[in-house]
Amino acid sequence: MNGRMDGPVGGPVGGPKAYAIPPVVPPGRMRGSRQPVLALPRGMRLRPWQDNDAPVLAASGLDADIQHWNRPGRLTLDGAREKIAHWQRRWASEAAAIWAVAPAETDGGGLAAVGLIGLADLDLRGGSGEILYWLLPAGRGGGVMTEAVRTVSRWAFEELGLHRLRITHSVANTASCAVATRAGFLLEGTMRSALLHADGWHDEHLHARIQDDRSTA
Repeated sequence: MNGRMDGPVGGPVGGPKAYAIPPVVPPGRMRGSRQPVLALPRGMRLRPWQDNDAPVLAASGLDADIQHWNRPGRLTLDGAREKIAHWQRRWASEAAAIWAVAPAETDGGGLAAVGLIGLADLDLRGGSGEILYWLLPAGRGGGVMTEAVRTVSRWAFEELGLHRLRITHSVANTASCAVATRAGFLLEGTMRSALLHADGWHDEHLHARIQDDRSTA
């Protein structure tokens, strides 16, 4: 038995209404608006992926670090365009929010994007989601991903209304661990043999923040 059951095995005590829990985030909050553009420090921003970002997405599949830790698979340009269209549909279905990390002064196309950050595995009824991210070499080393995680977290808590966010990564991925820690995600534990990589099964760290945690922004 776990805490997600709707009621005890013998039926709800006091009638069904006693166990009626409203959704943390009402349905329609995402699809009722456009995916926002979010400002970052040092001339960067988060914006929705566009069709002409396909070369960047295809390039991510050729980067050894991204392939090893994020396992995106290799994409043709057509495959990258379909992936971007899929992300747009995921916003409309309130299943995910995926942003490109890009310089603010660009028009949002071509090779300007340097990375990805996403809010995935969304459970609006339960009020939770998972943050995932990667950066191409052109975006690494300047702290942009830490700022991106803080910004997406703030949006998820204050605008969308989620209660809990998590980040998971291989215990060997020290860069991802550092980003999560700097962004205020506490290390809650280690999940044994949780994800299969090219070199075998990896243990994973589980980091999390809840809405009541003090902001690190």
